[in-house]
Amino acid sequence: MKFNRFLSFFLLAVFSVTLCASPQAAALEPPEIQCKAALLVDAHTGAIVYAKNEHQELYPASLTKIMTCLLALEAIDKGKLDMNQVITVTASSLEGLSSDGSTANIQAGEVLTVENLLYCMMLVSANEACHILAEAISGSVAAFVGEMNAKAEALGCVNTHFVNPHGLHDSQHYTSAWDMYLITQEAMKHERFMTICDTPTAVIPATNLSSTRTLRTTNYLIGSWYTRGYLNGDAHGVKTGSTSQAGYCLVSTATRGTRSFVSVVLGGDRVELENNEIRTYSFYDTNQLFNWAFDNFTYQTLLEDDEPVLDVAVSLSEADHVIAHPARDVEILLPSDVPPDALERTVSLVSDPVEAPVAAGDVLGTMTLSYNDVEYATVDLLALYDVEASRSQVFLRDLRLFFGQTSVKVAGAVLAVLVLLFAAWKMIFSRRRYRYGRSVGRGRKNSYRGRRR
Repeated sequence: MKFNRFLSFFLLAVFSVTLCASPQAAALEPPEIQCKAALLVDAHTGAIVYAKNEHQELYPASLTKIMTCLLALEAIDKGKLDMNQVITVTASSLEGLSSDGSTANIQAGEVLTVENLLYCMMLVSANEACHILAEAISGSVAAFVGEMNAKAEALGCVNTHFVNPHGLHDSQHYTSAWDMYLITQEAMKHERFMTICDTPTAVIPATNLSSTRTLRTTNYLIGSWYTRGYLNGDAHGVKTGSTSQAGYCLVSTATRGTRSFVSVVLGGDRVELENNEIRTYSFYDTNQLFNWAFDNFTYQTLLEDDEPVLDVAVSLSEADHVIAHPARDVEILLPSDVPPDALERTVSLVSDPVEAPVAAGDVLGTMTLSYNDVEYATVDLLALYDVEASRSQVFLRDLRLFFGQTSVKVAGAVLAVLVLLFAAWKMIFSRRRYRYGRSVGRGRKNSYRGRRR
């Protein structure tokens, strides 16, 4: 009997511990990325989903053309250029280009539109198109490169330096995966940018020096007319790049439902596998990142704007608190192994307590949602309703503040000293008058010579 009781107690204890134990979320295993640097970012929030050597300075090759395209689109927005504007190619714009670099076979004296040149540059990575556009925008390639570096600095790129507008190798021409993301993010604000970059095939009409050109993208994720195995139905754009020094590079985006990602990989190899497959890791790694993110990350609503989340203490009022709510819905991308209630909520109040009066919508502080030291979102906390101030409490507060001022304290101290001095002076004067008054009286009494009778 004793043994049965002990066994029952033991099993009950084990069961209770099992129920009470809080499961720890296991970290998602990221894919093995072969490229030297890689970055995957949530396109909606800017949150980093994956990063490898994202700030390392590496050669970008033709990813450089993303910056060139960005400046061309900005020039169009400013009225310096027009998409339908025709440009006659100068001989100087074709100077200094490598004979074995990417080209659309554009010739000196040929007439093309700005739009034609942008497609040549972004689809088949034509180096000469970069020089032609640079001259048209800035007057010279050198001046244009100066604008490229100025723009990179303005975007917050700290590991980037451009020497040319096309990306042909130069030891002083470098960037990082993070900086390349910043540049791409800015370019994507222009609708024309993604329209051009996401085009698998484009036809350039015949010109005065060329028959019709058919341009096919070098990006195997969106167009695979001469290679197989990389086509991705979720992918859109953006740009490839490769030199022997830079390796194989790619910037791409992908969208599935409400989820969108931006990927940057630099320094990939091209290898032949045992089954005779030729694998280009810029495309292979990018596909791995996209598939991993779509399979393992989802948007989850953690806070709703009308949700009461905190009681904030209130002073100078008959009410002792006001309810705070988030300024907006908070929906973030979370790994599937992280339950929403596992996120830590850290509150920072503007003041504690807050002084009345409080108006509905006043910012009371912020709430930060984090998990394993990773901050996912920060949102303002607003007062849900008005809280009126108590006149008597405000009066007492103002009175305390008035007498708490340094100038008032000094004036009070000076006044106290003066009162003390006056009291001391009066006391001394009174004693002296009393002493001398009695002495005079006694003298007159002793010296009186009255008439005797």
